[in-house]
Amino acid sequence: MPTRLPSPGHTVWTLPPLILHPFNERVSPAELLENSRAALMLSGLIPSDGSDNDELKHRLHAGRCGETRMLFYLGKDIFRWLGQCTEWASAQVELRSLGLAEQSFARLLSDDPPAAVHDKLIRWGVSDYRCIFSRAIAFHGVFNLPPSLESFTAEFLCNYYRYADAIYHTWLDSRPSPVITSANFVFDLYASGEYSRLLESKWAE
Repeated sequence: MPTRLPSPGHTVWTLPPLILHPFNERVSPAELLENSRAALMLSGLIPSDGSDNDELKHRLHAGRCGETRMLFYLGKDIFRWLGQCTEWASAQVELRSLGLAEQSFARLLSDDPPAAVHDKLIRWGVSDYRCIFSRAIAFHGVFNLPPSLESFTAEFLCNYYRYADAIYHTWLDSRPSPVITSANFVFDLYASGEYSRLLESKWAE
């Protein structure tokens, strides 16, 4: 069970920024939509487009594999940030003895991000960020390289989100760590291009 961090009063610490890079995938929105339609056709929720079940299953599995690969890349950025946060925390005299771990910052990101980060994610169209971040952590915690379609069984791909959720909670429980909140820990969120432009403007000044 996570332990509650003793109240640090009104102290607010600023964590390193979380920088997200573009996915190294060439999957068009139209292709993702077609893969989602294949799942609905297999479930009988929308009429078939004439494709047989084997073709629909292949499209479904290819789409789910693409989703897991994108989560893997996102997890790579998140784990880089988790490492930066734990390194930063170990250098703070007031926090050093609390035992803040990657799990503490992962919970902060998924469960209680700062209001500015929450609002930015909503503007980006990412409303279910809790599931996305937690599953990204799960997949990057399992795979060393982006997984291929041949890496998975059909059953896993059809229900990968359930496996990812279980893996994430197992990872959280693997190391007891204090719970922290956005009342005392804040950070910024940037797309990599946005962050590069921010740095360039500061250097120009």
